[in-house]
Amino acid sequence: MSAKTTALTVLSAALLAPALLVAPAHAAPAPPADAEGQPSKAAAPAPPVSMSTVGGSLLGQPGTQVNLLPGAPALPANLTGRSWIVADAESGEVLAAHNAHWRLPPASTMKMLFADTVLPGLPKDQVHKVTDKDMEGVGPGSSLVGVKEDLEYSVHDLWLGVFLRSGNDAVHVLSAMNGGVEKTVKDMQAHAEELQALDTHVVSPDGYDAPEQVSSAYDLTLVARSGLQKQDFREYCGTVSAKFPGLQEAGKPRDYFEIQNTNRLMTGAGGIAPYKGIAGVKNGNTTMAGSTFTGAAQQGSRKLLVTVMNPDGGGANQVYEQTAALFDWGFAAAGKVKPVGELVPPKSADTSSHGSPAQSHENDPSAAGKETGGGAGTALAVAGGVLAVLAGGAFVVNRRWPRGRRGRGEELI
Repeated sequence: MSAKTTALTVLSAALLAPALLVAPAHAAPAPPADAEGQPSKAAAPAPPVSMSTVGGSLLGQPGTQVNLLPGAPALPANLTGRSWIVADAESGEVLAAHNAHWRLPPASTMKMLFADTVLPGLPKDQVHKVTDKDMEGVGPGSSLVGVKEDLEYSVHDLWLGVFLRSGNDAVHVLSAMNGGVEKTVKDMQAHAEELQALDTHVVSPDGYDAPEQVSSAYDLTLVARSGLQKQDFREYCGTVSAKFPGLQEAGKPRDYFEIQNTNRLMTGAGGIAPYKGIAGVKNGNTTMAGSTFTGAAQQGSRKLLVTVMNPDGGGANQVYEQTAALFDWGFAAAGKVKPVGELVPPKSADTSSHGSPAQSHENDPSAAGKETGGGAGTALAVAGGVLAVLAGGAFVVNRRWPRGRRGRGEELI
């Protein structure tokens, strides 16, 4: 069986009018206080005074950066994320940000970089028999999809395990197929540098807590934007549920079991209402990182990316609630804010043109041609069960790199 995706019209975002009414930057949230009104000993750490200025000098400043034009809605109240960003997925304009370049543990949002790096080299129909060595290094307490040694899995199966269940077991098997964890980490670091995600330091391919493993809201948003230009990346991150291979008994059909995406804005789990137009991308949670999330959503012709890292208090739903609030603000603020920065192009990008077609990781030139012609996703199917998909299969990002600008510290005016 297959689930059909709906073709979404891809329109270029209009350039913002050069209005000059600028609202002052919002102050960072006050640290928690004790019963006497004094700062608590458990107060969250302050962001660095000086951070990277990739994408614009305002993005290197601590605190919230937003330039509101007349009629613009105020930012949501009670945002507690240590770092967050709202950006237009197509133009790359950063509509608002808070400590955008603060280098923080990324948790499983690091899997976006893993996927964007490794997907091109592994045909999705390739089948691999898992060995004990493949599973070495999976950290205790890791999220798992249920990969078993001595059983066979297709690359397609394994990517579903990565995106839906955040399976570190699937990540390690794919890393083994890519030449090993050490090589994969080096590949990911090189790809991060190519994307100009220079806040990112990769230690483990799955985002498992490790000393010095960091990224930033800015970098995670760059990575998500890169991934969403690839058809199969969109397919996997936009999948709600699927059937995953289970045990195999001799002489019997293989068992399959259902897996569901852990992205609550897609599934509505945990009491969170599914967000209208959501199309992925990846969530994460570890002891060091707290909750992290990068999401993509479309309403009308507007496509936004939002990343929130480590919101304070409120439980597991806070990262989703604050992401949804920032999406609401971003869609309402379209055309009513002056950008505070931009998502820069990769180092090797051709910036001579504002428009270049969406790329595909499919090893089939004709597939890319079909996509650029109409922007429609393909019908999707998984052996053994139905693949349920939201907008992600057809969420196409036409990247528009700025002409002659690399975003290395200049302020947008």
